[in-house]
Amino acid sequence: MPGKTGRRAMSRSRRSKAPGRPGIALAIMLSAQLMIILDMTVVNIALPHIQSGLHFSATSLSWVLNGYTLTSGGLLLLGGRAGDILGRRRMFIVGIGLFTLASLAGGLSTTAGLLLAARALQGVGGALASPAVLALVVTSFPEGRERTRALGIYMGVITGGSSLGLVLGGVITEWLSWRWVLFINVPIGVAVLVITPLFVGETPRLPGRFDLAGALTATAGVTALVYGFIRAASNGWGDHVALAAFGAAAALLVLFVVTETRVRQPITPLRLFTDVSRAGSFLARLLLIAGMFGVFFFLTQFLQKVMGFSPLRAGVAFLPMTIALFAVSRLAPRLMPRVGTKPLMIVGMLPAVASMAWLWRVTPATGYTSGILGPMLLLGLGMGLVFVPLTTTSLAGVPAADSGLPRAC
Repeated sequence: MPGKTGRRAMSRSRRSKAPGRPGIALAIMLSAQLMIILDMTVVNIALPHIQSGLHFSATSLSWVLNGYTLTSGGLLLLGGRAGDILGRRRMFIVGIGLFTLASLAGGLSTTAGLLLAARALQGVGGALASPAVLALVVTSFPEGRERTRALGIYMGVITGGSSLGLVLGGVITEWLSWRWVLFINVPIGVAVLVITPLFVGETPRLPGRFDLAGALTATAGVTALVYGFIRAASNGWGDHVALAAFGAAAALLVLFVVTETRVRQPITPLRLFTDVSRAGSFLARLLLIAGMFGVFFFLTQFLQKVMGFSPLRAGVAFLPMTIALFAVSRLAPRLMPRVGTKPLMIVGMLPAVASMAWLWRVTPATGYTSGILGPMLLLGLGMGLVFVPLTTTSLAGVPAADSGLPRAC
């Protein structure tokens, strides 16, 4: 029998791992996730002002976005594993703390290099926090109607937050400064750090090891691939540096796959891809998100530099898409039991693909109502429908120990 000291330690351990109130914990998690998602798009509208303020070239300007998304996406896998091993609440707090500090540094940046470094650090913080958010949401609600509803709210934040960032970025840039699109994260981050230990319980720490080789090869491979595309866009597809980047990307990604087959505890268990439906959902999510963020980057530049919109007007121009996305994403969880997951995914993909096809016809003479508004509404409709069933399919049948990984994949 343990003594009083042992019983007190066991009691403290149980209290530290006890779940908080699910509703309040969900609100905290989603507030932080919204902040992370907003930063993927909130700077879009501010890019022309950032370019003139810190003297970015037209080619290097895209790295204000890429620096964030590459570190965030590339290290999500490692962040998911770190949450499993060290505790998901712990990694969530570490990630939000780093994200908040990096946001402050980014807002204070006086050179292009400092801003890019801060954006990369923001991505690292987001990579540590985001997998913990989804894992905590999944483990807080039992599989079935409650989890589907929670995932519906989560995906509404994910998809709606991306488009909301465009509107918010326009308002902040017009009324304050581009620096405030980063400063705005600081008070939110501090509030999340203070409140989280009160309402969010820690998850059990699982024994394991970090797959650093897998994380480095995945991140370096994707970075080389993106650099190759950017270099080819500016210098042509026959550019030797671009071709070398593509070659390096292929070699690194092959090395990543080989590494994951050999290490004892990979950050990306390849067994997750043996299920055809889950693997298809990963691929569909990759293509849809890539297309969506490409549309955002293109349209924010087009509206301001070609059509002459102010930052505020450009941000408001995205409002119809945001409203459509929020409205439809709330309907998706109700439609899934009636229509089915796969049919709903297909129905949602059609307007999203049609939107991107429509935008191929855009020219400098295109008007907002005649050539921009329609594709925006279609994109909002499609994305609102597709992401909840995509995420549900990604998580179906996944053990709780791996629940942070499908989000990263």
